This record gives sequence, C-alpha cells and structure tokens, in this order.
Amino acid sequence: MTYIFKKNDLCEDFCAMETKAAFLTEIKKIQIGKTKILEPHEDEIQVRVEFVGLCGSDIHFFEKGCIGNRHVTYPFILGHECAGVVTKTGKGVKDLAEGDLVALEPGIPCGKCEFCKEGRYNICPDIKFMATPPNDGALVQLINYPEYMAFKLPPNVSTLEGALVEPLAVGMHAARQGFVAPGKSVVILGAGCIGLSTLLACRNMGASKILVTDLFDMRLKKALELGADFVINTSKGDLAYDIRLITNGEGFDLVFETAGSNITATQTSYIVRRGGTIVMVGNITGDTAFNFRNLIINEITLKTVFRYRNIYPSAIEEIATERIDVKSIVTNIFKFKETQQAFEQSLYDKKNIVKAVVQI
Repeated sequence: MTYIFKKNDLCEDFCAMETKAAFLTEIKKIQIGKTKILEPHEDEIQVRVEFVGLCGSDIHFFEKGCIGNRHVTYPFILGHECAGVVTKTGKGVKDLAEGDLVALEPGIPCGKCEFCKEGRYNICPDIKFMATPPNDGALVQLINYPEYMAFKLPPNVSTLEGALVEPLAVGMHAARQGFVAPGKSVVILGAGCIGLSTLLACRNMGASKILVTDLFDMRLKKALELGADFVINTSKGDLAYDIRLITNGEGFDLVFETAGSNITATQTSYIVRRGGTIVMVGNITGDTAFNFRNLIINEITLKTVFRYRNIYPSAIEEIATERIDVKSIVTNIFKFKETQQAFEQSLYDKKNIVKAVVQI
C-alpha cells in the first residue's frame, strides 16, 4: 500500500488519527492511502462514511483533471454524494449523537453573502463544495463536518439511500425550476443518474407524460422501470422528427437537458412546445450552438440549475415515505479497494453502468 500524506494533514496535534482515503494521484489513477484527521471542532460531527456515489463531475475530474477553470492539485480526494454514521460529536453539537445515520449535504456556504441571505446559497461565490478543487471529497473512511449541513436519516432510510439524496436533490431542484405539475408533458434528455433522478422527481410531482432519451438501451430500460412513459434511443433516429410524431407536431411542455452534452443542449429548442420551458441541468462545458430564434418566436422560458438549495429534508422525506425509490438507480456497488475499477468502469462502460457507488 502506498501511504500518502497531504501536507495540510501533517499537523502536530497529538489528537490526530490516521484514516484511509482514495486519492486521485494523477489523471485516471486512484491510490488507497492514509491521511490524518483531527478531533471534530465544537460545531462538527465526525462521520464514518459508508457509501459514496460517483457523480459525473467526479468522473470528469478523474478523466481530465479539471472542469472549466477548476484544476485538481494532486493528490486529491473525490466524491461528494455521501452518507454514514456519526462516531464523535463536538461539544457544541446539539441535534446529532453518536450512532445517528446522516446524509451530508456537500456544500458549506459562507452564510454571509447576499445569496446566502436570500436562501440561494447554492450560488454563494465562496461555498466550499466537496470534491471541487481545492476542497477534498468524501472517499475517505472518516470525515469531520459541520452539524448544520448533516441531515439525520429516519430509521427506514439506509446510508446507501442517504448517499443518493444528493443526486435526487438535483432532480428535485430541476423539477421545481420547471414548475412540473399534473397535466404537463416532459422530455428528459439523458438517462444517467441525474436524468433518472429528474424523472423520479417529475413523476412524483404529477407530470402526465414523460419521455426519456439516451444513447444506450440499458439506461432506457431503467428509465421505463422508474416510470417513464416512452423512451427513445437517439443513436437510431432523428429526435426532433420522432418527437413531432409523438406530440402531433406540438413538442413537450418541459424539456430537461441532463446529459451535459453540447448536442442535446442544441436539440432543446427544437423539441419544446410553443410557450414551454427548457431547464438546463447537465454540466456542459465549452460553447454550444443554441437557436435563440426558436426561443424568441415561441416565447420559450429558459431556466438553469446549479446544484440545489434547501431540499435535503424534503428529499429525505420522499425517500422515507417511499414516494421515491432512489436506490433503484444504483446498478453497481464497488468495495473501497475497488475504487479505481469503479471509476474506470463508470468512464468506459456507460452502456452497462448507470450509477456506481463505492462502499467504504
């Protein structure tokens, strides 16, 4: 085993203890090593992480070492979709105790800027978000975290489900941004984890007709299992033409782009109904050709999604009451020592993997 100590962890505090972590040491290379963790601060809990979902952003950092202007400094710990059990509490912790199961909301906002004060903390310019450089992530056995961003799981919600609260929160935020309601027709471009989470949220909010598109049949099969009314494999035809046939030329009330693809982003204005809404959810980088003329002459509303805000409690409630079965998204669970394999398969075998989770 390679033992890696990040310079920030080499402290002189005698209370520090060793814990294992999965480090990204270079592009496409994960090594399990050791780091150090202090006693939790007064307002923190210490959590033994049990499950971490691999997000598309994690896989992008694994493959490219950057997203936009966010560049990894090696070694770096990925993973932000996480849940576990509380092992210690700081002296000021009031609502959580040792043994509690918790889901960690991975962004810690400043709490002082105008956006935080408005409740829109997801766009806080100084937010510290797990696994977004320079902030390490959750692929580690033990982590200290502020109590106010840790949410206790009910007895009937597992830590596996707790780790999936994060992508579900994205889907719920997207559905709310689009004002999904009974009678609305929805098309979701992309049947990855975020697309399927958006599907679950839209179905839960009463969407009357849901179409999901993707390049891979296995993902589309999963979409049907989770409540899609129709699916289209976009590698086998003309999406705009197919949608005109399905909707008698009208298009869909709501179009969600969840694939993070320049191609699907371009398609959105051709398949939305006159007076409808496009919600951009996927993490798209670079310039994208977009037909603004279509938006103008049809008076289309364009909404965007950046993570989520104020949703974790309601997402956990939807899981606890079994209105949303989020664990059905998971297709592969890897052991901690298989983290390298988990990333590789998620990157190279997308036709067979929808959602990979690492069990710590």
